[in-house]
Amino acid sequence: MAKSETKRRTWRDKYRFSVINDSTFEEVWRIRMTQYSAFLMITFLVLFIIGATTSLIAFTNLREFIPGYPDVTMRRNILISAIRLDSLDRELALRDKYFANISAIIQGKQPPEIIVRQDTSRDYSSINFSSSPVDSALRARVEKEEQFNLTLGPSSHESVTGLSGMHFFPPLKGIISAHYDVRTKHFGTDIVAKPKAIVSAALDGTVIFTGWTMETGYVIQIQHSNNIVTIYKHNANLLRETGDLVTAGDALSVVGDSGELYTSGPHLHFEIWYKGSPLDPEKHILF
Repeated sequence: MAKSETKRRTWRDKYRFSVINDSTFEEVWRIRMTQYSAFLMITFLVLFIIGATTSLIAFTNLREFIPGYPDVTMRRNILISAIRLDSLDRELALRDKYFANISAIIQGKQPPEIIVRQDTSRDYSSINFSSSPVDSALRARVEKEEQFNLTLGPSSHESVTGLSGMHFFPPLKGIISAHYDVRTKHFGTDIVAKPKAIVSAALDGTVIFTGWTMETGYVIQIQHSNNIVTIYKHNANLLRETGDLVTAGDALSVVGDSGELYTSGPHLHFEIWYKGSPLDPEKHILF
């Protein structure tokens, strides 16, 4: 019992630490504390040193001096490499999709379709589709413009031989700025139209290429039946992806002037290729 009381008195006893001038024996500085307060002060000091060191390492550039920790340049290179790797994976997927479509077309099969599943997490029953006056006016104008277009009705591809029964949908209505000319290797027709005009598909087919080139900007190519390929160049934006199935008149892109060469303003460069040879679009389409 006496030992425990002695220990308690030891923790409560106060001690004085002083600094005395050795020449004059004058007390310069002193402090009074118990063992308990000294323990708390030392603990707080240790925690403060640990916290300050951690903060300096976490929020300053001192962490870069730690062996094995990447510096700013290394982190930037890691981020750029990850972005490039993601882009490379996407391009490889598009290439495989392109080759699969080409293989199916060569074998006379239908290219694999993209199955779009409905999002079951949302309720679409409450959506009310109502026509607006602007939409009604647009529909009336389009129906009036296309009422004599022979491509609107269903057609049988089995009965078509060559180009004798093909009816091309005008991809764009506008002013022709450059004609088809084999001598200058201009294998298409340039059509100038209003800004943000929609480019349409000339025939039913499958998109076999969508991409960007330095010469012709955003390009989209469509494979049709009877070995016909149509090409649309200098687009501002592409609305389709490789592998999409399109119908004559479907929107493909927006008119633009993309590309660093062969362009002097917003227009569409349209080409028709039949069995590997270019055709004059003006002989088959009335723009």
